[in-house]
Amino acid sequence: MTHAPLLAPDIEAYFVAACEAELSALKPGNVHRFSPGHGMDVSFFERAASAAGPHIADASLTVGQRILRATQASVAATGVNTNLGIVLLAAPLAKAAAETDVGTGLRRRLAVVLSLLSIADAQDAFAAIRLANPAGLGHVDRGDIRQSGPEMTLIRAMHIAADRDRIARAYVTAYEDTFDFALPHYTQALAAASSTDLAITTLHMTLLAEYPDSHIARKFGLEKANEVRDQARALSHLWTPVAVPKSRLGLLDFDADLKSRGLNPGTTADLVVATLFTALISGRKQP
Repeated sequence: MTHAPLLAPDIEAYFVAACEAELSALKPGNVHRFSPGHGMDVSFFERAASAAGPHIADASLTVGQRILRATQASVAATGVNTNLGIVLLAAPLAKAAAETDVGTGLRRRLAVVLSLLSIADAQDAFAAIRLANPAGLGHVDRGDIRQSGPEMTLIRAMHIAADRDRIARAYVTAYEDTFDFALPHYTQALAAASSTDLAITTLHMTLLAEYPDSHIARKFGLEKANEVRDQARALSHLWTPVAVPKSRLGLLDFDADLKSRGLNPGTTADLVVATLFTALISGRKQP
């Protein structure tokens, strides 16, 4: 079955829907409708999604311009960095969805979009990252975002960061974590769960148990990120094969523990949104 490329209003609607769906689910350590955290509640992320959506979907913009303008709009709407990782992951997906038959060729077109990222894309993305100022960036010899004019393409910069950041790794693998791991698990969870939010909880816990969270690793070190991953694995009885309503009590305890220690698996949440966004734009499901 073939489909025409998606139009900007559809892409924007799917982007906002993916962000809102992620907030509807209990995701230990993150902000969600069951619990605020880290000085924020869901309203911050709802405002950021609405502000970023038109720029993510704007077909006249390059990937780098989408990242920068969406981040500027989000920070203006909330006063804080709420969705930088989401924006970084969504911008190439949105461009690919507007240029290909998303029913069959989304990932192939995404790989082309990523391969064509330019120095100008890197400059815009670096400017967005400096504006958002995410915690725990540190300094590196090459590809440091504090450079105002990096003399490398964005995909080259992502190659340099890929061993320490899963969003960068997504760029250099054409979103392997999303297409080869997260989407199949989410599809299985949707088929088995009693509600969509429980399927999303299952997706979050599956990702958290599989990969050390990059955001935690940047702030607290890889050992702490591995510790959180191991805790998620130890709670597999609460979400395997799928989370159920009675799972929420135990997962809320885990959520409170992570938040009490300032541990926010933000990259995992970003990957959840990317997965939901991909499912919507490739499956033509209504927001």
